[in-house]
Amino acid sequence: MNLIIRNATIIDSKSSHHNQKKDLKISGNTIEKIGKDLPPEHKYKEIDLENLHLSPGWFDTSVSFGEPGFEDRETIANGLSVAAKSGFTAIALQPNSFPVIDNQSQIRFVKEKASENAVNLFPIGALTKGSEGNDLAELFDMKNAGAIAFGDYTKNCSNANLLKIALQYVQDFDGLVIAFSQDEKIKGNGVVNEGVVSTRLGLKGIPALAEELAIARNLFLLEYTGGKLHIPTVSTSKSVELIKKAKTKGLQVTCSIAVHHLVLNDEKLEGFDTRLKVTPPLRDEKTRKALVKAVENGTIDLITTDHNPIDIEHKKMEFDIAKNGTIGLESAFGALLNVLPIETVISKLTGGKSVFGIENNVIEEGATADLTFFNPNSEWVFGKENILSKSKNSAFLGEKMTGKVYGIYNNRKLVLA
Repeated sequence: MNLIIRNATIIDSKSSHHNQKKDLKISGNTIEKIGKDLPPEHKYKEIDLENLHLSPGWFDTSVSFGEPGFEDRETIANGLSVAAKSGFTAIALQPNSFPVIDNQSQIRFVKEKASENAVNLFPIGALTKGSEGNDLAELFDMKNAGAIAFGDYTKNCSNANLLKIALQYVQDFDGLVIAFSQDEKIKGNGVVNEGVVSTRLGLKGIPALAEELAIARNLFLLEYTGGKLHIPTVSTSKSVELIKKAKTKGLQVTCSIAVHHLVLNDEKLEGFDTRLKVTPPLRDEKTRKALVKAVENGTIDLITTDHNPIDIEHKKMEFDIAKNGTIGLESAFGALLNVLPIETVISKLTGGKSVFGIENNVIEEGATADLTFFNPNSEWVFGKENILSKSKNSAFLGEKMTGKVYGIYNNRKLVLA
């Protein structure tokens, strides 16, 4: 496809055109020309949208779809369509399907399902067989088949020796281990953050210690083994301090935070709405503000939607037994601009590519055309009509949004919302 984009403000701190309003001429997969008032050309589609801004394509480091096995929650085809209309040109797919993505044939299956799509799908292979925490999965074979990292999604690896061996083993092929960190014994039967709100509502609490103790252990293991470790969806102030200290030691550790932990707090649980039941749980307002600061100062490397569709049969039930998880692709950008400046949001939504070993394109002439289009000033309220996913379990229903996504251009394909 050939495209001319008119009057677009470029948001890319690595580009010589950063914060400048320009026209872009795209020929197929390449940014051919960037300039002012580019002449129209035959067979070039033109885009000229209100207050158009563009950035390098966004990458979500934690997305669940369901397929294979849980297609009633989400399919790969529709999930990638949702991602595109939400501004993401690439997603990392979690292995929590049925069967679990723990071997090379499963990696190839999901990659084939996503072929020829505008959104690039990068599979995360399970760290252990069946994500059961007993034996390592076929890590090297999955790497060769296209897996970009290895982890068991929201399952903590309770076997410290197994995690140690994994960190040592993947160094032979420059692999990345993802270690979700939450001590299950300390968590116990908790369902929400331990604090004033859990006491008032009569819900069993999950202490911050459950996360912090697991992170401390995992960082000790990393210091012993070397290698690369990614800690997803951190949610407490102490967790951030531990990771910051580990970085000062020179350890190769990165971390992410979910959008909902930056925007929402546990006060939202007053109505016992199970759409707000997530892993880890929403924390208090003081912690939320501290996490926002940790994003701004760079301690937290990435922001993820942690998009996790759950069918209504497992969500619309008593709070204690409802499944954890919220969809987040559709609401991510609008929610983030309520708490963070635009350049920080773009940085944290694109920086994951370098962490996961994926090429991160810069908006320059001759570069690959991998772009996200948006208007950062649009104000609106997120409603049911804005949900594009098959599952409707959004924690952001009724929330005010700042900023609207127009769509993406990637893999020679234009997708507009």
